Amino acid sequence: MENEYVKESRIIDKTEDEKKSELIKNIILTKELLLQAHNNFEYADSDLVDYYTYNIKANQAKLDYLIKQAKNWGLIIDEVRVKFIMESINILF
Repeated sequence: MENEYVKESRIIDKTEDEKKSELIKNIILTKELLLQAHNNFEYADSDLVDYYTYNIKANQAKLDYLIKQAKNWGLIIDEVRVKFIMESINILF
């Protein structure tokens, strides 16, 4: 007897607007994580310097990729939109 995975519910694809909104949220979150990693690096103990260096490199690579995606989609991120999204995901600078 063949075992087959059956989905319990149908997966609904995201709309273009939802994808763009999620991309912008990810850019904002990644930028915040990058800033935090830079701040933590400045005050890191010698044991954590390598960790924060890796963290900075990883977040920078992710941010570069997300920005490239946004440019490919023709997205423009304005200050008003950023503040609105930051409030909706509870990030305060």
